[in-house]
Amino acid sequence: MPHAFRLETVWQPDAGNGTFAFTLLNLGAEAVTGFRLAYTTLTRMVDPAAIGNASLVARDASFHQVAPPEGLSLAPGATWRFTVGGLQRKARHCTDGAKSAYVTLGDGTHIEAAVSDLLLEGQPSAPPPRLLPTDAPAQPFALIPWPMQIDARPGESCPVTLFPAPECDRDTVASVDTAMRLHARLFPTDHAPFSLVADPQGRPLRFEPAHEATPESYAIRFSVDEVVVAAGEAGRRHALVTLAQLLLGARREPGRFAFPDAGNIVDAPRHAWRGCHLDVSRQFYPVADVTRLIDILAWYKLNIFHWHLTDDEAWRIEIKAFPELTSTGVRRGPDAPLTPQLGGGAVPTEGHYSQRDVRAVVAHAASLGIEVVPEIDIPGHNAATLVALPDLVDRAEAPNSYLSVQGFANNALNPALPLTYTFLEAVFDELVALFPSPYLHVGGDEVARDAWLGSPQAKALMQREGLAGTFELQAHLLRRVKAMLTRRGKVMVGWNEVAHGGGVAPEGTLLMAWETPEVGIDLARRGYDVVMTPGQAYYLDMVQDEAWQEPGASWAGTVPPAHSYGYEAAGEFPEELQVHLKGVQACIWSEHFTSRAYFNRLVFPRLPAVAEAAWTPSAGKDWPRFAAIAPLAPRL
Repeated sequence: MPHAFRLETVWQPDAGNGTFAFTLLNLGAEAVTGFRLAYTTLTRMVDPAAIGNASLVARDASFHQVAPPEGLSLAPGATWRFTVGGLQRKARHCTDGAKSAYVTLGDGTHIEAAVSDLLLEGQPSAPPPRLLPTDAPAQPFALIPWPMQIDARPGESCPVTLFPAPECDRDTVASVDTAMRLHARLFPTDHAPFSLVADPQGRPLRFEPAHEATPESYAIRFSVDEVVVAAGEAGRRHALVTLAQLLLGARREPGRFAFPDAGNIVDAPRHAWRGCHLDVSRQFYPVADVTRLIDILAWYKLNIFHWHLTDDEAWRIEIKAFPELTSTGVRRGPDAPLTPQLGGGAVPTEGHYSQRDVRAVVAHAASLGIEVVPEIDIPGHNAATLVALPDLVDRAEAPNSYLSVQGFANNALNPALPLTYTFLEAVFDELVALFPSPYLHVGGDEVARDAWLGSPQAKALMQREGLAGTFELQAHLLRRVKAMLTRRGKVMVGWNEVAHGGGVAPEGTLLMAWETPEVGIDLARRGYDVVMTPGQAYYLDMVQDEAWQEPGASWAGTVPPAHSYGYEAAGEFPEELQVHLKGVQACIWSEHFTSRAYFNRLVFPRLPAVAEAAWTPSAGKDWPRFAAIAPLAPRL
């Protein structure tokens, strides 16, 4: 093993925002000289003068490259220690340090360096805390989300299976088969809840048409002889998931959960928009992972999959008019067009979804009653786009005239360039053909306050149109974007900043309130329809405990599962504004999801908690009951 390295990082909580103390260990068999070290971290350095025993070579958002003192030779078994201060914020949790690192040797070879989570100086690396109470009381039925009304008696025995009665038509049998397949994908080692053939040890399923019901409502009547479902197509899907959950719990933990042998369930969703977002730009998720997440959404009766397909880190969807977006705009690595970010290292990374992939995902979701809403984030969060398509840049603007909050330079599409609108027209044409949803999300978030102010073309546009500053420029662009979408029969969806600078007309616009709950109330007062997804409750990348060893982001505070469960979006809205509350949504931002283990720890049990908040009336929510059932949740 000629070359091998490990980078250890300790945070020293001294004056200001503290200091990183780095130690690079040479674990190889050869000494190295003339090398450089690159690492990625969300806790960025903002003052290059605050480095000790090293010098800054390059910096791009989370990417940092440093060099040792001139002439330093790192012998086998030796260490090089250096410090980095001048941080833009304090470290608070174990995932605030280096997410990846690599060493570039003098000959240009790149060698991956192993990293560990950030250590806190002088403190032991204690395990993260338990997130659910261990003394949750026994509950008769394992159901998430809890139904609107349930009056059922636990049975003493559980049927082997449920099977369609002989008179069921072909479509009904097909819906049972779909539910069987969903269960098999999520729980491949568990006994099937349904059978398509009669079973003497089972119980027949009979289906009746719904009476005076909404499309997603259903009713189930239990007896020892049969189970009767009254529902339309969508409600039948939900009823079958309810029955599958009841059977799963009764079989897995028969001492705690049971299957009913008498009584009724009457159920309908609380909110029309019950969403889950997934950021696939910061980390790439293969199609199999995306479809499994959609399966989990169906299991919890969520009905919107918000697919965040583009951001600064990568453009993930094939656009045939601009193939550079998925050839150049996804390639990150030491010698690639884009620097490594957020866990990227010596090995180049890429990945995107072909249009064939997209159609398969959309079809899979539709088979489960889930609508896929795509997001192309504009005008900000386009660093990768502008590297792939440099003609979208005003070349007379200085290359670093502004920085985004994540540290990307000049990362927003310029509202003054005619080519910006040509580009967007072509992109929307292809998206409309791929996504049947009436909604198309255009982002609109986190444009730097001084964006475009150094662009001569933007200055000329401001003078010509009487616009004042960045946010009026953004509103100018977004009004044109909304007109494009309206012509294509789509409703414009965006983050709450779409309302900045005068915004776009509230009619036919749906905004997602993420910064604070108060933002959602203000939007509703201004006439916008709103989906509530505040970071303080529904962002599933937020830390769940204040302990150092708990992973995740912390800008919105600490968000334990009990808080996500108990938060009441509707309770924020005055009665006269309730008409503008269209629903709630969980958001899965992927900056910290560098492993499957971190994904599952951060997303669960909070995703089913948000699902219950989306479906169950407030009077039916009960944290101890939920906490007893949540461990049965499927994972990615």
